[in-house]
Amino acid sequence: MPTYSAKALQTPRPVAILLFEGTKLLDFAGPLQVFSDAKTRDGAKAYDVHLLSETGGCLRTDTVCQIETSPLAAHQDAAWDTVLVSGGRSAYLAMKSEPLCVFIDKSTSNCRRIGSVCLGAFILAAGGHLSGRSATTHWDGCSKLSADYPDVNVQDDAIYVEDKGIWTSAGVTAGVDMAIEMVRRDLGPAEALRIAKSLVLPMVRSGGQRQFSKTLAAQASGKGDRFGELIASLTEDLRNRKSVAEMATEVGMSERNFARRFSEEIGVSPAQFVERLRVEHAANLLHRPDVLLSVVQIEAGFTSHENMRRAFQRQYGVSPSSYAAKFATPSAE
Repeated sequence: MPTYSAKALQTPRPVAILLFEGTKLLDFAGPLQVFSDAKTRDGAKAYDVHLLSETGGCLRTDTVCQIETSPLAAHQDAAWDTVLVSGGRSAYLAMKSEPLCVFIDKSTSNCRRIGSVCLGAFILAAGGHLSGRSATTHWDGCSKLSADYPDVNVQDDAIYVEDKGIWTSAGVTAGVDMAIEMVRRDLGPAEALRIAKSLVLPMVRSGGQRQFSKTLAAQASGKGDRFGELIASLTEDLRNRKSVAEMATEVGMSERNFARRFSEEIGVSPAQFVERLRVEHAANLLHRPDVLLSVVQIEAGFTSHENMRRAFQRQYGVSPSSYAAKFATPSAE
């Protein structure tokens, strides 16, 4: 990113969210809520959010809701702290908007960071802002982003990616995760976690986590009620260390046939799937204040601390203690 204007250090920090006709409501409503709720340590409003569009006025979203916006032309010389581009299928048309692209080009010269939600990554890519950088988008658009812009290092399963001041996120709710991480960097983990709790989020997800939890991905496959019931039972009691043979018996298959069919339909072996469930559950537990790693190990069903550490390294690329240091909720003083 070019030199950041000192004007954007003002409090509240000015944030522009760029919208266009047909934009997906949740793509911008999520970050909008996060930034609107954020407070400084003295309780003051941390961000001043503006919704902008090419022509201003009432903008149609992909739902029955319409949003009042301010025209880009009225803010051409503004010094923004953060500029976010919304998403949705209509981003493919919006990326051809010259006023929108010019506004983004000009913003990169004086804003601290610029980012996109969902398919808004295509608008940034069209302007060359993702060239030579790592980025992500909605899982359904990753292949197209990679094919259309081969100079972009597309992270096809990341929730959000930050590369030298350029942020991109996966679809819809991932925009909330990205905005919370921005708040964490700006205002600290306590405020980020306060917002997450107020929004009743089950956990604060790091950018390196997958767009789908393994449970959701398996449920979404829709390939057999027998596996669905097994997955539910595994998730409900991770302390019960079922063997592959026991899983096979539960679904009425031979061990060999079960292992083969499970891998084909779910995408990983039964053992790998269970490990990912354990790591996801352990990560949730590590958000609690002053939680003991020994307790997490037992509750998540790991046989030893070393076993848990290796599993975390495989799934998240960090140790359990490093994960807790970054995401654990601070204890109340």
